Amino acid sequence: MALLEVENLHVSFQTYGGEVHAVRGVSFSLEKGETLAIVGESGSGKSVTAQSIMRLIPTPPGIIKEGEIRFDGKDLLTLSEKEMFGIRGSEIGMIFQDPMTSLNPTMTVGRQIMEGLIWHQGIDKRAARERAIEMLRLVGIPTPEKRVDQYPHEFSGGMRQRAMIAIAMACNPKILIADEPTTALDVTIQAQIMELMKELQEKTGTAIILITHDLGVVAETAHKVAVMYGGKVVEYGTVEEIFYRPRHPYTWGLLNSMPRLDMERDTELQSIPGSPPDLFKPPQGCPFADRCPHAMNICHEMMPEKTEASSSHGVYCWLEHPQAPRVDRGLRVNISAK
Repeated sequence: MALLEVENLHVSFQTYGGEVHAVRGVSFSLEKGETLAIVGESGSGKSVTAQSIMRLIPTPPGIIKEGEIRFDGKDLLTLSEKEMFGIRGSEIGMIFQDPMTSLNPTMTVGRQIMEGLIWHQGIDKRAARERAIEMLRLVGIPTPEKRVDQYPHEFSGGMRQRAMIAIAMACNPKILIADEPTTALDVTIQAQIMELMKELQEKTGTAIILITHDLGVVAETAHKVAVMYGGKVVEYGTVEEIFYRPRHPYTWGLLNSMPRLDMERDTELQSIPGSPPDLFKPPQGCPFADRCPHAMNICHEMMPEKTEASSSHGVYCWLEHPQAPRVDRGLRVNISAK
């Protein structure tokens, strides 16, 4: 049995303009010690999916309308808030996008690490402080004995992100959800943060859900990839299958929009024309149909069923139908997946 199984998840938000169908039937699984990357452009439902796992969707206006989220055999959607409080931070940790807005500016960094340890593990303040210093040292923050008593504004951007990782990992959770953990950091610090997460995963066996726009990071760190668009998973598979044998036109577009070291200097990057679908009125058919150069009439009328290219590789696309025309993927990507 998988450590985490998300099945047919539907999440909506009630607004003055109507109902926003943010997540529409998302399903995936996560094994112990595995890294699952969820990729897709802004507004595709990645962060809402992650927050749903943690039961952090504000209600109202948000509502989880349908689906199951099974963690260690328990459906998280059926648990009380008190039961979820015992799981958040203790068994499932989360690193949010912007550490400056996620960290409490009125509390020292050490106190914020200690808080979860005291609540979830019942240890005294002295032991919690020692553990907080140990965690700061583990994530590579220099002079942790001094830094433990400093406030978030006294840390640099990279150090704040490391502190967020320390908070999330303090109780040795089984799953770590990292929601674009390197977005606001420079390239050098990004590489250090991702390397740190890999090292912590190897030491603790923690499973990671990585939400990111950076396909280079995905190729380097992930085991499995789920490609989201318009609130749906349109393709999923191992990192090798997604990068070397992609089958959905949206995945082709993402891969072709990436710069490469071996490109000619005057090579123009390809973009995906058009805009994402309006999730106030989601399309009946494939959410990518209006932007897809290979769309057929049926693509606009009906959502395709899942086609299994292999036991680990699935795609939702009418081009997989036996009667569909054969098309040239036009891929020009050569990424060294691990």
